[in-house]
Amino acid sequence: MADGPLSGVSVIEFSHIYAAPYAGMHLADLGADVIKVEPPGGEAFRHSGSVVPGTSKSFQWLNRGKRSLVLDLANPRALAIVHRLVTDTDVVLINYRPGVPARLGIDYQTLRGIRPDLIYMDITGFGREGPWATEAASDLVAQAFSGAIAAEGKLDDDGAPESIRSLAVGDLVTGLASAMGICAALHHRDCTGEGQLIEAALVRSAMAVIGTVVNREPVADAVQIAPTMAQVDALLARGAPYREIAELRRGAATATTGAAFRLYYSGYVARDGALVLGALTPENRAAMRRVLGITNDPSASPDFNAFDPANVPIIEAVRREIIRTMRTRTVAEWIADFRTAGAPASPVNFGEKLFDDEQAHHYFVELEHPLTGVEQQIGPIVDMSKTPTSVARPAPILGQDSEDVLLAAGYSADEIEALVDDHVVLLAHPAPDPARRLSGG
Repeated sequence: MADGPLSGVSVIEFSHIYAAPYAGMHLADLGADVIKVEPPGGEAFRHSGSVVPGTSKSFQWLNRGKRSLVLDLANPRALAIVHRLVTDTDVVLINYRPGVPARLGIDYQTLRGIRPDLIYMDITGFGREGPWATEAASDLVAQAFSGAIAAEGKLDDDGAPESIRSLAVGDLVTGLASAMGICAALHHRDCTGEGQLIEAALVRSAMAVIGTVVNREPVADAVQIAPTMAQVDALLARGAPYREIAELRRGAATATTGAAFRLYYSGYVARDGALVLGALTPENRAAMRRVLGITNDPSASPDFNAFDPANVPIIEAVRREIIRTMRTRTVAEWIADFRTAGAPASPVNFGEKLFDDEQAHHYFVELEHPLTGVEQQIGPIVDMSKTPTSVARPAPILGQDSEDVLLAAGYSADEIEALVDDHVVLLAHPAPDPARRLSGG
């Protein structure tokens, strides 16, 4: 098999939790040699929700394909190791809180002094500018600050805002953007010889993917946004509860998209489960009407005004008809007919069952982890015909590659032994017998 497109690119990753590990995972899938530097106890996600000590499902997903080097960065001798490694490193990837890299001696200015053409990817919560620049952040903070939670509009039983629970929006978008930025910087360096500092922020990433909410456009905003925000301001001024404000905004957003649009871009309950219709074109909607036997939908006319409040009851009557019709057949029967008609629809699947799905099964790869055994993971996010992407190895056990990394950097066996004895470096303990992984023995 040909090497991946980033074969030969070396990356040192100082990371924890989501954003930088997710970026590093994609770089590894693209063929880069990613060395993950961890503290002696391992990064937090090794232990979050773990069943087998020393690893977790989240850690295995985010850190596959990498090598583990364990260093006590509070020790000056560990910093000397990092500086030695950087001389042969193409990319440094980091998502520590602002100020921490400089305190540890692994900030961009310090490391570029060792390797001038270094590419340094710095991920923070709020970026380097503004009054919040030095503040800590998490994905939930990014969701709230960016407007994503308010745009989602979900409330709990107490009227408090609910997060977007199924995915870490700010973290994951930042991870993808970081991998993209690193690839672009590598191309620039190939052309010019220049390295550079790249910056990404969780809040900015979350704002970027809800652009139609946060962007300003005077014509549309004057009609669709300004009246609602004036009402929101009035509610805030009188101290209205968050539930009242959220419900006002949600109703306004619904009106903006038009009730007719949601007829064929929405979820429905069938006889034995749920499915969604995903029509975005008049042709798709027409195909869905034919499958459903809908002949009295006025929104099919090009003259229909989907934003006229007077038309909402008419559309609601059509929606009730669709609801009744959907319940008469199974999900599989509906999906078969929608597929025949060329109309976009899908069952509402449970992710935990997708490995057994005849379509989703093609997206998986199989790995064998030394602590947990055979596992199936979603493979690389892209396929490439000339430089194939792949998952090189499962996520490492803690310190699994410390010795190999130091030997490659020119340290002798005696030097490594001394570093281990002085707790500067940690080497992996032998992996347990696979037959005893879950037995507790």
